[in-house]
Amino acid sequence: MEPLFLLYAIPLLYLALKLWKHFDAKRDQQCYILDYQCFKPSEDRMLGTQLCRDLMKRTKNLGLEEFKFLLKAVVNSGIGEQTYGPRVVFSGKESHPSLVDSIIEVEEFFLDCLHKLFQKSGVSPSQIDILVVNISMLSTSPSLASIIINKFKMKEDIKVFNLSGMGCSASLISVDVVRRMFKSHMNSYGIVVTSESLTANWYSGNDRSMILANCLFRSGGAAILLTNKRSLKNKALLKLKCLVRTHHGAQDESYECCYQKEDDQGNLGFHLGKSLPRAAIRAFTDNLREISPKILPITEIFRLTILTIIHKISLASSSKPRWPKPMANFKTGAEHFCLHTGGKAVIDGVGKSLNLTEHDLEPARMTLHRFGNTSASSLWYVLGYMEAKKRLKKGDKVLMISFGAGFKCNSCLWEVMTELGEKKGNVVVNY
Repeated sequence: MEPLFLLYAIPLLYLALKLWKHFDAKRDQQCYILDYQCFKPSEDRMLGTQLCRDLMKRTKNLGLEEFKFLLKAVVNSGIGEQTYGPRVVFSGKESHPSLVDSIIEVEEFFLDCLHKLFQKSGVSPSQIDILVVNISMLSTSPSLASIIINKFKMKEDIKVFNLSGMGCSASLISVDVVRRMFKSHMNSYGIVVTSESLTANWYSGNDRSMILANCLFRSGGAAILLTNKRSLKNKALLKLKCLVRTHHGAQDESYECCYQKEDDQGNLGFHLGKSLPRAAIRAFTDNLREISPKILPITEIFRLTILTIIHKISLASSSKPRWPKPMANFKTGAEHFCLHTGGKAVIDGVGKSLNLTEHDLEPARMTLHRFGNTSASSLWYVLGYMEAKKRLKKGDKVLMISFGAGFKCNSCLWEVMTELGEKKGNVVVNY
């Protein structure tokens, strides 16, 4: 009997060991946020409505109609009086900035934000294994990531990614890069540095599709410290549950709805086309279709399936259906919604699509009012608002949604790992 027993036992033990190793390795591939830091520019960079009006008057290419259009756009944008702009608009160099001006802008953000992050977290720059930097509209040589490595004297074998041209959705793309790297690099620290360069891209022409960007975009940035170390699980703020990326670049209308270009006079700026809302709706719909099964509970999926079948039967039997088209209740899958602050219309549109209340939209609205559209970093200001208002409780789920040129829509779900409250030194307690 013993040889027969061993004959069966050894393969079973081997299989059990392989399964245990597989699931144990999975535990080391998780992606946690240990800490994050949002950038608050200095008070001398504050860009109120009065200063915006003076800046418009200074722009020689603007006629009376363009001036009225811009002033109306600023007033109705949802942006408040305490947002921040690049230094060149205060020194009068916005029409002819130098490369040095652009580098000074990002270096100021790098040094302030990363220094505070390392100080708060207790993690040394030399411990960082993965660095992902995304600044869409500025590319230098050496890269912006190299500037960080040089300033903070990071180690020689650090894995570095310098992303450009990814637009306002680049932040979650950077998180996805770190998440994928964590699958093959155990016990690692990763940092995502996300911002935008406005210095070289402040538009000085009179094309309405391009001057609108001056009304919406403001200076800001964030740095996020991530890890897959199992031993630090209890110190983590958030745990990544899933992440979905949607890219409609193959569709001409989506590709051409927003892009960097020069106008007829050779002024560089960012074009926002009339097809942008349609492109955003298509990308958003496809993204929700993919992420919904990953975040909604089985009961909500079952309810939605039954109501969809009833709606289709009702449509087939009558031209005027008795049952309305069913909508998923995303509040069953997430308690909080971290929305990209692309503008008042963007927040309203996403809120309507997800059937969100004013309470749900308040973090995005207040972030837009206080900091404006800080491009890819805006999500972290919204998260910071939630944290400052002590909304985030252990076990809560946070759904992040961002949009960007390409056209792209990216989303992810985080689980809150600890009680999050007001944090000293975080910019967002000062709303």
